Amino acid sequence: MSLARKFSTVFVLLSLYFLKTSSRHVMPYVPDVLHPPLPDNYEIFNTTDISEGDVDPEMTPGLFQGDMALTNDLYNYWRVGIKWDAFPEKLWKNGIVPYTISPLYEPSDQVTILKAIKTINFMTCIKFVPWNEKTKDYLLIWPIKYPKGCWSFVGRFGGSQIVSLQPPDRSGPNCLGSEGRAIHELMHALGVFHEQSRWDRDKFVKIHEDNIIPRFKSNFDKQSLENTTYSFEYDYDSIMHYGKNFFSKSKGKPTITPKIGSHKIGQRRAMSKSDCLKLNDLYGCLDNVKTRRKYYNICNFMGL
Repeated sequence: MSLARKFSTVFVLLSLYFLKTSSRHVMPYVPDVLHPPLPDNYEIFNTTDISEGDVDPEMTPGLFQGDMALTNDLYNYWRVGIKWDAFPEKLWKNGIVPYTISPLYEPSDQVTILKAIKTINFMTCIKFVPWNEKTKDYLLIWPIKYPKGCWSFVGRFGGSQIVSLQPPDRSGPNCLGSEGRAIHELMHALGVFHEQSRWDRDKFVKIHEDNIIPRFKSNFDKQSLENTTYSFEYDYDSIMHYGKNFFSKSKGKPTITPKIGSHKIGQRRAMSKSDCLKLNDLYGCLDNVKTRRKYYNICNFMGL
């Protein structure tokens, strides 16, 4: 058995143990508000012109760039991740993220979510911890029906904050075929944006505007140099990168393709080395010599 599979097996066993022990404590109630109030200028885009059979579950919510519930106060200030000096309230304090998982999920889907959580806990100094039913701000991981699909707010919004992960159904695995999509949405919740939005992306990818459904062209906007960090190189392997057919008018018409080599884009298997380093950098895990060495080694060993 490979080392990677051994790690995966350990994650599953730990997750099953967690489910067994935590099941003794029944959630006292489901919060009345399942997501923070949406701002007045917020709009859920109409996705009726996307073919339902072909659509990626990160596109179906119809939110900003598909899967991000993003307010205008953040739009002009993002980079690889939220600028904490501009929006300190969006940071999860001390890198601690309380969470609770909906009992509506099947046990196997809960295990998939827990594998995503335990992966981030292992690869970074960020710590997801079970909600103690007292902390005001926490993630509520829930299979929201509207808007359905995979989506999250970006950074700490406040209160009971939804991360929506649509479970498998007759149409396919949706957000929980593996832990990759859960990791993607959890990274949004931690404050990380999509990779192809970087200011320097045109050096690395070509955007095929003629192939994009017109109403979704703004999803491919890039950010200015002033609002972008380039501490890390452009990452085709990022779990935060669009797939080549996102928001395409039809099959066989890619909307985004690499300019260099034959890189595949849009993987949702695991964090890349760069994804891992970004998270650690955003949350100060690389600020001192001891932790920097530790997490650089983990990222290089565990990242794609």
